[in-house]
Amino acid sequence: MQQIYTFGNYLKSKFSCKVYKVGINISGFTCPNIDGTVAKGGCTFCENDSFSASTGKTKELKGFHLNLDSKSNPNLDKQLDQLEIQFNAISKRQKDEYGAQKFLVYFQSFTNTYAPFDTLKALYDKALSFDNVVGLSIGTRSDSVTDETLEYLAELNKDKEIWIEFGIQSVYDETLKTINRGHSSDNVKEWILKSKEKGLNVCGHLIFGLPNEDEKMMLETSRQAYSWGIDSVKYHPLYVVKKTALANDFRKGEFTPISEDEYLDVLVKSIVMKPDNVSVQRVTAGIDDDSLLSPDWCRNKNIQIKNINKALKPLVLKY
Repeated sequence: MQQIYTFGNYLKSKFSCKVYKVGINISGFTCPNIDGTVAKGGCTFCENDSFSASTGKTKELKGFHLNLDSKSNPNLDKQLDQLEIQFNAISKRQKDEYGAQKFLVYFQSFTNTYAPFDTLKALYDKALSFDNVVGLSIGTRSDSVTDETLEYLAELNKDKEIWIEFGIQSVYDETLKTINRGHSSDNVKEWILKSKEKGLNVCGHLIFGLPNEDEKMMLETSRQAYSWGIDSVKYHPLYVVKKTALANDFRKGEFTPISEDEYLDVLVKSIVMKPDNVSVQRVTAGIDDDSLLSPDWCRNKNIQIKNINKALKPLVLKY
């Protein structure tokens, strides 16, 4: 059996040790399709209140939100404290439980370039100052990155491992409109290409099972994302959680989640067409609590991985 080229493989090969991503959530970050800049309410599948701190030790800064036009940040010191507290707690656990030796600080929740440049620079520099941190991974949206920020990340990338993660989701504008994404597919392509021109590492997030999309459309999204030169990919099934617009559609019978068989079929085909140099960071997603409405197969990740490997076995592949 041949193992799929994973992000873990990539990091182990480059750094010759166990490198873990430390997921961070900084208060004050939001999205332009939540705050009304491009849309209201966020993506239809996103439960906005679910983004809490990665540990229970940081206090949320209620009523405080940044955007690209913010003139000042009175809470920057508190944000820097949050960053340090979360990093110390999570990296210690990863060391103790998994033997992690080096780390990428992963700015994970919401849109982590959607703030004034001075704030971003302070946070990124602080993260890179921690012991055994080899780089950053920054989750964002293509409509929330400035040329100034991209230039700075490219400068950091000369000495550190810098990744930028874009939510591609779909290359069909009709789908993006349906899920209230707030930007076009061309906008994602433009900023991925810009990031690659700057020499940055790019991870693309793809969602299978979006409203009104068939397998052909999902695979076309994969094909185009690969053609833009992404270096890594995360595959997600679309699942329905409470307190979302998608939950309302589901309850009204206007949305049917993708079945596990359908997901496995499109996932395997997408992996097979993937260029060999593109690493895989995620093959599925889900949540095992009472917020999940459907599909039930997204509850148990271990079972999902087992079934994914069963689907890959005829191709002599494993995850």
